[in-house]
Amino acid sequence: MSHLGKKALIIGATGLVGRELLTELLRDEQYDAVYAIVRRPITFSHPKLREVVSDFERLEEITEAYAVEDVFCCLGTTIKKARTREAMYRIDVTYPLTVAKLAKEQGAHHFLVISSAGADAKSKIWYSKMKGELEQQLKSIGYKALSILQPSLLLGEREEHRLMEKISGNVVRGLFQGIKKPVPAQLGIKAGVVAQAMLAIAAENPEGTITYGAKAIHSLGSQR
Repeated sequence: MSHLGKKALIIGATGLVGRELLTELLRDEQYDAVYAIVRRPITFSHPKLREVVSDFERLEEITEAYAVEDVFCCLGTTIKKARTREAMYRIDVTYPLTVAKLAKEQGAHHFLVISSAGADAKSKIWYSKMKGELEQQLKSIGYKALSILQPSLLLGEREEHRLMEKISGNVVRGLFQGIKKPVPAQLGIKAGVVAQAMLAIAAENPEGTITYGAKAIHSLGSQR
């Protein structure tokens, strides 16, 4: 294991990017322990994995998971799965903010979060506004380092069925397969590349708030 002895926390470990990231975190030598707060058990075990199964409405009751250096947030849902905007807001904004505050109180230095291209708290588009509000409120917590990733359309196989994302992803891939060129980062980016970019950013130990667009994410994720 690493002589650095760092600990990481991940939320959203069962999602598209989260699954990829959890696997890479467990392989990464800079971390001796990886805490994963999940609503249902993970289907595998690992010597470095510290699984914490919890109701996300009771995040304050978890104590052991927050004493880490780096926090990775891959949490997010759809309106179809959440059913209401209020429920979606809790998952995409309230839960990440709760974890961010609790980890900061325990001494976490770096919070890395997957937001969205076009995130803007003043946007008239509800989803973009929601993601913008998340970014805005995270900035007020006062982390030594806050890394905000704003990827384009995420490409990969999800556990749940997201029809429009699947159609969009197939169209984008199909167009560029036809002309034998890679998909531009601004149109679509593989979940694994986003996960690798998060690890690359964490390894740099940045300071302050930095926002990474699709091109920067692709560049960082492709270097590992």
